[in-house]
Amino acid sequence: MSNLKETYKKELIPVLQEKLGMKNVMAVPKLTKVVINMGVGEAANDKKHLESAVQNLTVIAGQKPVITKARKSVASFKIREGWPLGCKVTLRGDKMYEFMERLINIAIPRERDFRGLNPKSFDGQGNYNFGIKEQIIFPEINYDNIDNIRGMDICINTSATNKEDAKALLEVLEFPFKK
Repeated sequence: MSNLKETYKKELIPVLQEKLGMKNVMAVPKLTKVVINMGVGEAANDKKHLESAVQNLTVIAGQKPVITKARKSVASFKIREGWPLGCKVTLRGDKMYEFMERLINIAIPRERDFRGLNPKSFDGQGNYNFGIKEQIIFPEINYDNIDNIRGMDICINTSATNKEDAKALLEVLEFPFKK
């Protein structure tokens, strides 16, 4: 079990329960899943870009991503329906907590010109979305084997029903928000 999961279960649940004024322990918000999405627009012209993106995402997430395909044909981008355009991976359970621990403690502080994450990026249902401009901030990525610098979108889904509870959960997990 990861350190983040242990500290959440033993120390952070009582803190959150008191902070949010909840009587039932089961009502305390928790992380449900993390979705990492990497769009590769260059894959329409060259399949090697998609293969390297899949390799990078496999190393970062610890499991093989699903290749996403275009839903519609777009003539101006020269894309046909069904062409592979990106990859995504959904993390749950122990792998999710291990990824979150690496993201919070190692990867995000390594980001260039980092001033904190936007606290307004919550949707109404208690999910948090943000983007990363470079995949090289993760220590698992070998810088010598990178052909292109690609960004990724990360969506953190919580069991919270509103954005205030979700923000309280991420703050307790020491997420680096802007002040």
